[in-house]
Amino acid sequence: MKGVADARLPPVSRNTYVTGAVLVLLAATVAGMVTGPPRLGWYLTAWALFCAALWLSRRVPERRLTALVVGGGLLLAAIGLVAPPSSSTDSFRYVWDGKVQAAGISPYDHPPSDPALAGLRDGWLFPADCAGPGLYPLPDGGCTRINRPTVPTIYPPLAQGYFLLVHWLSPEGSRHKALQLGGWAMAVLTLLTLCRLAGARRAALWAWCPAVPVEAVNNAHVDMVGVLLVALAFWTVRGRGGPPVAPASGAPGGLWARGALLGGAVAAKLLPATALVGSLSGVLANGVAWRRLLRVGVPAAAVVGLSYVPYVLASGPAVAGYLPGYLEEERYEGGGNRYLVLRLLLPDAWAPYAAIGVLALVILAVLRYGRQERPWLGALVVSGSLLLLFTPGYSWYALLVVALAAMTGRWEWLGAALAGAIAYVDGPMGAGILATVFYAAAVVAVLIGWAVRRPSGRTEHAEHSRSSATDPDHRQGTGARPGQDPADPAVQSGGGRGPGAGLAP
Repeated sequence: MKGVADARLPPVSRNTYVTGAVLVLLAATVAGMVTGPPRLGWYLTAWALFCAALWLSRRVPERRLTALVVGGGLLLAAIGLVAPPSSSTDSFRYVWDGKVQAAGISPYDHPPSDPALAGLRDGWLFPADCAGPGLYPLPDGGCTRINRPTVPTIYPPLAQGYFLLVHWLSPEGSRHKALQLGGWAMAVLTLLTLCRLAGARRAALWAWCPAVPVEAVNNAHVDMVGVLLVALAFWTVRGRGGPPVAPASGAPGGLWARGALLGGAVAAKLLPATALVGSLSGVLANGVAWRRLLRVGVPAAAVVGLSYVPYVLASGPAVAGYLPGYLEEERYEGGGNRYLVLRLLLPDAWAPYAAIGVLALVILAVLRYGRQERPWLGALVVSGSLLLLFTPGYSWYALLVVALAAMTGRWEWLGAALAGAIAYVDGPMGAGILATVFYAAAVVAVLIGWAVRRPSGRTEHAEHSRSSATDPDHRQGTGARPGQDPADPAVQSGGGRGPGAGLAP
């Protein structure tokens, strides 16, 4: 009887009830966010409740917390399904691109306004009544729900494959709902992957984050394809039977799989290229670890290249789509609301060059001093730094950072996601003051987190010793350290880590 009693779950604590109550309030707030126009108050309230739930969950027992994380994540994601897209019209372009491809036409060849595609228009995407909100004028006098209707698509090939797949699977008249269901499924799969990879406590950073139900599900952004593939890429190299922070990252098969999945993520949305770079953490730790570089880089490049082949054959150079025009429109050459933090310190004209230079230094630091056994940490540093330096005004760009923050437990990087949401709600016509304040605060939070978490020499030695027990390069007696290739001559001759090892992210 004693054994049976010991096996029972502990009594539900007050903290568990309070955390659950906060999650219910968060769910109600998210429902308000997706059923109406984007308002600053809704976003700030949701993020405050999210932070409160994370704080309270520290004292919730692990088994109870798992139920709250999975159950709460499923509930919050499902709330994104209850209303049409609330703050973005991108999914209408997804529907159109899928429909165009199903007709045997490359989406890179014609904009939606092209009369050559008039036969594909329907009454939902191209309504006869143009008096309502969220409609864009056409040169021929009509209107459409598709934003930027006079330019071709911007989305890469794997995203186009996803749009075509959703079109094929969608029943007649499903409109945006099939894409929302796809976003929900990918958000849930990402949550389950994070639970396996990092544990429920860290996965809460994804499960309860307001950006997930709003951007991944309600607005059905294709970014989720890349996020899921990145999560799966890092899960494939997780150590068997070992702790989730010490994967068998040196296993050749795992590296090939990781590279292929990360290549797929890049071919779905270009932003995950930051995760691909970060996944090579420590590849320059002692010369160039060519084997690891090739085992990740070759399959990644192959997947990206092969995904472009059918579209290049159909459209030629037009496969670049609207990307060049988009970068100009968003004023990444300078001005607007880009580079908000850097422009606090530098002349506006210098900000783009400073952003590129600082990002290059971050990438170099990750490649040189990053931890091979924790590739997701390098991916977070590169991905988050990109957002904080370039300060985009779209909140869904941060979905990848939210997932990587959950993998690592580095919650301080979530400020980039909040800042992006504030910048989006403030709008391109805003003065940028709110966005500047929140992006600057996000940078400060990351710097404080780095200073607090930076290991001392003793702590780093202890962590290195623990990681050695599960790193296959160490178990095989090669003498390779995190970030080194056991085949490198420097490793075989006993080369050291070199200076700056304490800077490893």
